[in-house]
Amino acid sequence: MTLTCFKSYDIRGRLGTELNEVIAYDIGRAYARIINPKTVVIGGDARATSESLKLALSQGLQAEGVDTIDIGLVGTEEIYFAVPHLNADGGIMVTASHNPIDYNGMKLVREQSIPLSGDTELLAIKSLAETKPWNDETTEDACLGSYQVQSILAPYVQHLLSYIDLSKLKPLKLVVNSGNGAAGHVIDALEVEFEKLNVPIEFVKVFHEPDETFPNGIPNPILIENRQVTTDAVLTHKADFGIAWDGDFDRCFLFDETGQFIEGYYIVGLLAEMFLRKNSDEKIIHDPRLTWNTQEIVHGAGGQPIMSQTGHAFIKERMRAENAIYGGEMSAHHYFRDFHYCDSGMIPWLLVIELISVSGKSLSQLVSERILLYPSSGEINLKTSDPELAKRSVLAEYGSQAIEVDNTDGISMTFDDSGKQWRFNLRCSNTEPLLRLNIESKADKKLMQEKTRELLNFLARFSTNKEV
Repeated sequence: MTLTCFKSYDIRGRLGTELNEVIAYDIGRAYARIINPKTVVIGGDARATSESLKLALSQGLQAEGVDTIDIGLVGTEEIYFAVPHLNADGGIMVTASHNPIDYNGMKLVREQSIPLSGDTELLAIKSLAETKPWNDETTEDACLGSYQVQSILAPYVQHLLSYIDLSKLKPLKLVVNSGNGAAGHVIDALEVEFEKLNVPIEFVKVFHEPDETFPNGIPNPILIENRQVTTDAVLTHKADFGIAWDGDFDRCFLFDETGQFIEGYYIVGLLAEMFLRKNSDEKIIHDPRLTWNTQEIVHGAGGQPIMSQTGHAFIKERMRAENAIYGGEMSAHHYFRDFHYCDSGMIPWLLVIELISVSGKSLSQLVSERILLYPSSGEINLKTSDPELAKRSVLAEYGSQAIEVDNTDGISMTFDDSGKQWRFNLRCSNTEPLLRLNIESKADKKLMQEKTRELLNFLARFSTNKEV
């Protein structure tokens, strides 16, 4: 059979048909044969099927003689932490992140939480899981691997706290919206540590407990309709800012003290500047969707901005190759050298509470100038029956007018219309059947809005529905 759950650099599939316990078992066996690990860490998010898929995956690993360490209901970054912390040879997180409730999936890493290569290792695992050679093999004398349950929460929380100077923290009230996903237990553990150390951070908890039915919707704060509850909580409780996570909390989204959602693009610049103040002449990795703000900040702080293809596997590979101290995507993925070059949804907001405490500025004051200097559309997602045709048509229509065309990821074009500068990036999603559009200008919000409408009108002929 052909497995359709294998994507560019992870596994996502509809439950029952594309992903089930049998397929999870086969993936476990195939992973073991391709990666050849002795010990693998496994964990799962709050979805109803994550536990059964995780156990089937473990059985497949054990059948190949691999010892498995189950760290329970966790976020993806806890797997990233646990693999090197436990000196394991690999890790697999069962999660579908922000996908619909009838989906699940897996994120796979090898030793030191290095992502699997999508065009070699992941394809090899797919091929083995499809052919299932073990069905024809005798297993009577097989040496089964062991299974144990182990929590890594305490050392993980201590690692998170190592990124900030707790003595510098001022009294702050934070709204934390876990979206009934997996983030709540980490907030609870941090709260205990703050209380022990008399750190004056107060949490207002929203949709805090994990709930496999997701009664308040799938946690995906990048969707505009999912943001209002966090905004309302910030205003009601007069909080200093708000934080919302997706289901496996590898992304965090920030809301300022007025309840305004802050695009991830501006947080990338904020964090890059923080690192460069302490470590000048370092490299910062960023994605090509929105670039001007990040590049200007990094250059101004003495750092070196380096553009990478969008997606966690590509960013992590470039982070390691460049030994970059920090990397950020406008989609709210933030990567840290000291976190094994992996992304974390917890480290960013911890850095922000230290920055607010030290600077004496609110979150809105920290980002407002940059938003004015480089207004952006935010990511606009369009379903289309032929994304490649749409991209070619845009290139044909706009290419001759552009002063720069870049193909790092999709199409990026830069324009100078009588001194009015703007740019856009148009690319296909790596994980969903979507065309993604981002537009920014230099200090001209009206121009950005006009060009956004213009491009959406052009793309409407290829779209199968409105923005999703």
